[in-house]
Amino acid sequence: MADFILAIDQGTTSSRALLFDHDGKIVNMAQQEFAQHFPQDGWVEHDPGDLWQSVLGCCREVLMRQQIGADQLTGIGITNQRETTLLWERKTGKPVHNAIVWQDRRTSNYCQSLKCLGAEAIVAEKTGLVIDPYFSATKLRWLLDEVPGARQQAENGELAFGTVDSWLLWCLTDGAEHRTDATNASRTLLFNIHSQQWDAELLEMFNIPASLLPEVMDCAAPFGMTAEDYLGVSVPILAMAGDQQSALFGQACFESGMAKSTYGTGCFVMLNTGDQLLRSQHRLLSTVGYRLNGKVTYALEGSIFVAGAAVQWLRDGLQLIAGAGETELLARQTDPEHGVYLVPAFTGLGAPWWDPDARGAIFGLTRDTGIREIVTAGLQSVCYQTRDLQEAMGLDGIRPRTLRVDGGMVVNNWLLQSLSDLLGVRVDRPEVIETTALGVASLVGLEAGVYKSLEQLSERWHCERQFSPRLNKTERDRFYNGWLDAVTRVQRTE
Repeated sequence: MADFILAIDQGTTSSRALLFDHDGKIVNMAQQEFAQHFPQDGWVEHDPGDLWQSVLGCCREVLMRQQIGADQLTGIGITNQRETTLLWERKTGKPVHNAIVWQDRRTSNYCQSLKCLGAEAIVAEKTGLVIDPYFSATKLRWLLDEVPGARQQAENGELAFGTVDSWLLWCLTDGAEHRTDATNASRTLLFNIHSQQWDAELLEMFNIPASLLPEVMDCAAPFGMTAEDYLGVSVPILAMAGDQQSALFGQACFESGMAKSTYGTGCFVMLNTGDQLLRSQHRLLSTVGYRLNGKVTYALEGSIFVAGAAVQWLRDGLQLIAGAGETELLARQTDPEHGVYLVPAFTGLGAPWWDPDARGAIFGLTRDTGIREIVTAGLQSVCYQTRDLQEAMGLDGIRPRTLRVDGGMVVNNWLLQSLSDLLGVRVDRPEVIETTALGVASLVGLEAGVYKSLEQLSERWHCERQFSPRLNKTERDRFYNGWLDAVTRVQRTE
């Protein structure tokens, strides 16, 4: 058996390729950032060519760094930024437009019109989602209506739709395979998470031809073979999962009630609900956690649009810091009673508010406010938004007592202590914080027979450090109430 598993982790601001050995350890990785495009206020796009070339470049680079050939790969797994929407010509593979990123809000008015028509109930029942520009269907409809000739091409069966996983699979296989997995499909507003099929009624509602859609597979399955030219030999692609579901899997949250929170560009709390689809009454999302051997494990999710992106804004937009590594020291030097709240609603507010028209703001500024206070408020905004999700989960009847965390931000010990303080729960940081990539690598291993069971994978998960609350309930609620007041001030819709 080959020695390594290659995980492609295609994110919002960069693409990465990580090599894992069969013990689940990272042996090498490569990363490339790519350009973000903002054509108008609230619009966010990626060049599909940048996504593909950065992924291919990272795959080649990580093999070169490890000094191995692709013939030593057991298989490849793809995990990806979800909801980002692409449309391309089947014959040429040429995209008809830039990818519309999950953060993009251009379809806000259309979403509002659907709500006014009373479509929310049927969408929630079938998909577990809310009507919001976040998801793929309204973006796809925009492409069909606004790109000249696109709708006619679609009606003629000449175009293919996909989220980033499908696009990368198409590219890697030279157009031989047009597939997705159940987790990515469940984020489109077009997939019935009960029947596990594309839904004809939803397709009609959004005016989307069924011929555009990829085949939906389990998360661990034979998706296709890479074209030989790209890596030197043809390698099987054996797993796909959206990034947050992949992180849930990588955190070994295999039992109902277990929860993880990922801190990357955005923040995403996901709670395993087992084979029961829990319908939130407080505007969280019901979604597919993972699907193996045709059996669905469901999850409850809260989505925050801006987490690490707030730190990136502090660095690039305000130029208050040179790098994210400076934030922990600055926060440690800041008076806990600084009174500043930063609401990073740069592309609206996600769960549980779902306000696409909200915009960011900073409150509580005084003559004494400086860089330290603003940077600290940026970090705390991540904790407060997580608390928003915790409160919603509690109102739905489930409040996890521990939270497994991952993503680039969790190297910040001050942030995790603040998170524990404001949530009032224990926060566990695993030995391997690259759990998004680990999750899809584990799925590859399951499909290839490297791992025999979920129990075996669970035994491999190890906690590196725990953070326990130091604030009492009165203190944490006082700070949180200040946050709620700030959020109220930026909202523009009921």
